[in-house]
Amino acid sequence: MENQMTVIFDAVTENEAFARNTVAAFCVALDPTVDQINDIKTAVSEAVTNCIVHAYPDKSQKGKITITTTISDNSVHIVISDTGIGIEDVDSAMQPFFTTKPEQERSGMGFTVMESFTDSLTVEQNKPTGTVVSMTKTIRGADWKKKKH
Repeated sequence: MENQMTVIFDAVTENEAFARNTVAAFCVALDPTVDQINDIKTAVSEAVTNCIVHAYPDKSQKGKITITTTISDNSVHIVISDTGIGIEDVDSAMQPFFTTKPEQERSGMGFTVMESFTDSLTVEQNKPTGTVVSMTKTIRGADWKKKKH
């Protein structure tokens, strides 16, 4: 069985918590563990924060972020996209500690965090029309938990 939702919202800091909680609530249907739901929330938070900070540097421009979340079998697939300035060099951006905003004390660990909390991560460079981050997380629900214990 497959289920899908899409949300579109303004690329402002106030919406980061909304984004992570909305995706987490949608994933409850898979009966995730607390750790699994926290992994999803962390990965979504990092991706949305990247959009807010990097995609729309001209804060007078009101940008949008789109999240499409699909549940299929025991996996959740999350696609987070923006229509901002894009990423100049995806390979460099995905390296730990790489940052284009050192003056803002950014750690450069966003993609590393996303990668470590999901089972797969891809980043598509759409410069100059935005970026698409796709993440997949396999959820082992209550039936799996009972068999393991």
